[in-house]
Amino acid sequence: MERSSSYKNIWQYYLTRSGLNSSVFLMLLYRKALVMFLFTICRVLFYLFNTGYYPNMTTSHFFSLLLGGMRFDALALVYVNSLYLVAMLIPFKFRYNNTYQKVFKFWYVLTNSIAIAANCIDIIYFRFTMRRTTATVFDEFSNEGNILQLFGGFFIQYWYIVLIFAAMVFILIKAYGKLRKPERFSSPLVYYPVNTVLMLVGVLFMFFGMRGHLMFHNRPISLANASEYVKEPIEMPIVQSTPFTLIKTLTIDKMPIYRYYSENELAAIFTPEKDYQPTEPFRYKNVVIFILESYGAEFISAYNKDKAGLVSYTPFLDSLMRQSRYYLYSYANGRKSIDAMPSILASIPSIVEPYVLSPYSANHVNGIATILREEGYKTAFFHNAYNGAMGFNGIANLMGFEEYYGMDEFGDKSHYDGIAGIFDEEFFQFYAQELNKMPQPFCTALFSLSSHTPFNLPERYKDVFKGDPDAFRGSLRYSDYALQRFFETASQMPWYDSTLFVLAADHGGIYSMNDEYKTTAGVYAIPIVFYAPGDSTLVGMEERLAQQADILPSVLSYLSYRGTFISFGTNLLEKQPKADGATATEAVTDTIAEPKYLGKDFAVQYVGSFLQLMKDDYMIQFDGQKTLSMYKFKEDTFLSNNLVDSLPDIRNELEQLAKAFLQQYTTRMDEDRLSVR
Repeated sequence: MERSSSYKNIWQYYLTRSGLNSSVFLMLLYRKALVMFLFTICRVLFYLFNTGYYPNMTTSHFFSLLLGGMRFDALALVYVNSLYLVAMLIPFKFRYNNTYQKVFKFWYVLTNSIAIAANCIDIIYFRFTMRRTTATVFDEFSNEGNILQLFGGFFIQYWYIVLIFAAMVFILIKAYGKLRKPERFSSPLVYYPVNTVLMLVGVLFMFFGMRGHLMFHNRPISLANASEYVKEPIEMPIVQSTPFTLIKTLTIDKMPIYRYYSENELAAIFTPEKDYQPTEPFRYKNVVIFILESYGAEFISAYNKDKAGLVSYTPFLDSLMRQSRYYLYSYANGRKSIDAMPSILASIPSIVEPYVLSPYSANHVNGIATILREEGYKTAFFHNAYNGAMGFNGIANLMGFEEYYGMDEFGDKSHYDGIAGIFDEEFFQFYAQELNKMPQPFCTALFSLSSHTPFNLPERYKDVFKGDPDAFRGSLRYSDYALQRFFETASQMPWYDSTLFVLAADHGGIYSMNDEYKTTAGVYAIPIVFYAPGDSTLVGMEERLAQQADILPSVLSYLSYRGTFISFGTNLLEKQPKADGATATEAVTDTIAEPKYLGKDFAVQYVGSFLQLMKDDYMIQFDGQKTLSMYKFKEDTFLSNNLVDSLPDIRNELEQLAKAFLQQYTTRMDEDRLSVR
């Protein structure tokens, strides 16, 4: 007993003399645990508010995702709190000073509140992008002069998220805890060596925390490491956290460059080089492209005829489609508006990050305006918002448009919606009148606005286009009416009958009510419509696969363009049989000798950290090394039956196309080969 008591007295002596009984280290652990707890609550809320996107989730699997997510939260926590942790770990005795403590309490609350806010915002913003927000969001909104109004509208519309955030900050402040000053300090010979060692241990743990693991020989964890915990790629945002994705993408300036095949093998599988040599002369028809904000296929009856009770919110577009060529399986290449412009206007999907925000945005591209200007076309881009919004004026310039028309050119501020720009009806009429002034032939594009948040309507229509059940659907009805009014006006103008109209959504619906439109396939479903007044050859629905990147080659084909250009899509207006009678179920041998994929329809999207590729009846999700999921997406609309291990021949065939696409895309980006010069 005496020896035991002696050991205890010695321990107490050193504990007291070193200052450890002040509990500074235990308090740091407690405060880190507090933030981890709030991050976990954010992750739970992220799932609960977006359960419709995860129909196959089980309770046990969700808890495994939560545990996996703690690894990513820990990394984010260390980065966010790095200054605070160092300030608390330094062994100098002034760390117990009341003023010093108050300053760093404020810093702790501020930095962690920002991290929590990012998580809270993504509870909703995820529906727009289908992934956690990355650092490109700062570039994306850098041109928004009314950013405060946009955020104000977000806070009003999603007030409950603001309340959740406020509650978490309240907890953060109240549960912070007070660090007590030790009753007495030891001599410097005892205090400083002991606390310096403990500081070095703390810094070592910070180092490993920033790497995300304890292995020196492994690379720090990245966004793709979330795949270790998921069954489907769509689950990756649950595992990740927004502070993590923001931090990890701040310094990313290049996409990975994939090289799977030799040049001969690559060309035999897929090439974006198109060489058009038509027998007919070029026909100088005008081209008018409508990029329709948030017109998801879910809200259009033409795509939902088999769904009893589903309401169409676009009656005019439905009527126009009955006189047009459209495709039953048509998809966007991205989930953001800035993804749509390169896809539609230059046949360049956004892979990894939006093309226009990437280091490759200065590459030479053959946009539709660039190509048609060489044929003598007048070109212009129109957008209802104030000039420079979303950087669309710069993007239009990259795509080759000579002129840009925005709110400044419209001029009449009485039709300003108060936040975003000019209401669709008035701006569409302005568009028709400006087209009437242009010399023919012309190629123009308009990006609509009113079906974008905050979904404001003119006062005279607020009782006409009611929400049913929300403001978005009311704005969609209004925008469709504005489109009808445009065609009524344009049909009386001399250029109308000599024009090819192309209508496509920028991305799928953001307020889906039907579960099949919440899958990683359904969220990309959009209309792609070609309408030429009086042209009976361009009428009817086709049960084929279409994507935004197909618009450029299809328009050029319709015009009988002669020349070579780069396009990551296919020509939808020409029937292209499969080479040598090959079918989707035939196996692909290791030796590639036949152009099995040339001329075949497919669609691609980049979901989280995976390439999603659709072809024929099947869809795969490929992470750059292996296929994680495969679905027969036309039949299995809820993507509930993963066939990745059931049909190896089909999987291998689609995987080869995915690899070839990635190699062509990334190498051409890196080598500036997006145009034929």
